[in-house]
Amino acid sequence: MFTLPRLHSYDQEIKKSRFRALACPIASEEDAKALLAEHSDLAANHNCWAWRLGQTYRFNDDGEPSGTAGKPILQAIDGQQMDGVLVIVTRWFGGILLGSGGLIRAYGGTAAQCLREAEKVEVIHRSQHMFRVGFSDLALVKARLSAIENAVVCAEHYTETGADLVCAIPDHQAETVTKMLIDLTAGRTLLLKEDNDA
Repeated sequence: MFTLPRLHSYDQEIKKSRFRALACPIASEEDAKALLAEHSDLAANHNCWAWRLGQTYRFNDDGEPSGTAGKPILQAIDGQQMDGVLVIVTRWFGGILLGSGGLIRAYGGTAAQCLREAEKVEVIHRSQHMFRVGFSDLALVKARLSAIENAVVCAEHYTETGADLVCAIPDHQAETVTKMLIDLTAGRTLLLKEDNDA
């Protein structure tokens, strides 16, 4: 899965109608609502949109025939394996009717081209883990953690005997990393807690 690091726009003209797609990264439904309010052009004929955030999604045809705008935009988002993304496609009517098939191609195609051209970043799902590490093993454990791609030490809390390290570890590596740290320190490192939202 991928998301966007920043806004990206794309314009095209189809049979005298002007279409502008704006793709935006979002972290919540509130983000989507705020961006829709900010970027919808009230002078345009239609501001159609779709967004996806994990398993949650919404789309809107904004006056176009049902199923001809919002759903094709959502299909463009899903087709590009995007998450945490809102796409608004604004249409200024040029006087030529496109028909249902033409509208689906215009809205879906404009959204897809915008997303194809946009810079993308991979979405990495991490979970938080807290490890209790003794002073004698601390430097070695931190060195091993820093060598793991996309693993992050978020916090260190010192204790009388060492430190509790709060780490965000990619989900697909969590079990392997935990076992590696315990083996590395001959069982002296303890997994204190595990959260699935990092």
